[in-house]
Amino acid sequence: MPDAVAIAPTRSLALPESAMVELAGWGANARVPCRLVTADSPAELARRLDRRGTIARGLGRSYGDAATNRGGQVLGITGLDRYLGFDEATATLRCEAGVSLAQIIADFAPRGLFPMITPGTKYVTVGGCIANDIHGKAHHAQGSFASCVDAITVLLASGDIVEASRTEHPDLFWGCFGGMGLLGVILTATIRLRRIETCYFTQRAFVLPHLDAMLDALDEHDREFPYSVATIDVVAHGAQLGRGVLVVGDHATREQLPPGLRDDPLRVSGPPRVTVPFDLPQLSLNRVTVRAVNAVIQGMLRRTAPVGHYEGFFYPLDKIGHWNRGYGRRGFTQYQFVIPFERGREAMRRILDTIIGAGQLPFLNVLKRMGPASDGVLSFPAPGYTLAIDFPIRDGTVELLHRLDALVLDAGGRIYLGKDSFVQAEMFARMVPAIERWRAIKRRYDPQGVFTSDLARRVGLVEPA
Repeated sequence: MPDAVAIAPTRSLALPESAMVELAGWGANARVPCRLVTADSPAELARRLDRRGTIARGLGRSYGDAATNRGGQVLGITGLDRYLGFDEATATLRCEAGVSLAQIIADFAPRGLFPMITPGTKYVTVGGCIANDIHGKAHHAQGSFASCVDAITVLLASGDIVEASRTEHPDLFWGCFGGMGLLGVILTATIRLRRIETCYFTQRAFVLPHLDAMLDALDEHDREFPYSVATIDVVAHGAQLGRGVLVVGDHATREQLPPGLRDDPLRVSGPPRVTVPFDLPQLSLNRVTVRAVNAVIQGMLRRTAPVGHYEGFFYPLDKIGHWNRGYGRRGFTQYQFVIPFERGREAMRRILDTIIGAGQLPFLNVLKRMGPASDGVLSFPAPGYTLAIDFPIRDGTVELLHRLDALVLDAGGRIYLGKDSFVQAEMFARMVPAIERWRAIKRRYDPQGVFTSDLARRVGLVEPA
């Protein structure tokens, strides 16, 4: 990489080398004992790898069981958080996989650079972004995380460290995107950043009365704006089913900022000012509170300002530390699916009717339009409409999710493993025919099935123990 510029790393707090701890995904709907092992160098990570079964874990923001391994080893990679080089001319960063998007924003946004692709939280590692092939509000225009990654290095079960790219070990490269960490430990990545003039966005809100109007607006405005996301009123039904607010936007130039913001156009936000200190009582989530919070969210979106900071535009929930505790001790699941455009309206209406009719207190949700699929073998994004919606875990929730799985499959769609907690192996295999291609890559690079997880066993990506 020419003209590499060294950037001082931000180090994580060191954890004990090994400890049996209770781990969960962000949804906290299953807490399991795992033997957590940490390391601060690739060599140490390779030395401590347990070939009886292991999985890498970053900041734990996958919602389900992607980074837990009941009774077995989990490799914490947040100690691998160094920058290894930066090419100013191409805005290309080489870093270790434990570097977070929050870290990149803090260090590079003041220099006019931002992650090319980002999900709805900045508290995710680069390794996790690759393993999930994350996407965001601009997928229809910019693709998934794979679109900004030039190369990765992977620690294989054999102990070898292999560099993979579109031209070198391309099967491993594309197998890792959406591969949920099951081909090896991603150690480093070479990623391209986006040049920005400000940390602000121009934005506009549209209030839509029903589902057809919402999908029409998504189709229309996605051709004009690179970023778009809608939130549906989860209590609306009948003729108003699918009503909500669509917010679209783009990066603001300095000239587009109000005078009061031009003096500090690259302002970076700080840590959360509010934290949920403990799991809230389950009774705090009921029809009254869901309706009240839903009304507040819809009202805030309707009053979207013409210019907003990236924190509110991309990461509204990051303003609240440990917001997942608000769902109580039983936790929650975020159900996300994508269904093709061809049958999208009819299928979305059936799915929303089923959700609202089930009485399961659906909560936060986002509706987006996706663009072309990634070349990642198991990557989730595909052309169509995608809805992500939170369900607090209650009696009957899992049964509802299995009903939704069948509706999604019938529409030719699939679910997102990065959010999933409950899909069954037979259903997932029917949703994702590429699973056999991915299994062939798995046999090539991890024939003994060293890399495993609770999710991998549940959905049939590896053989059950």
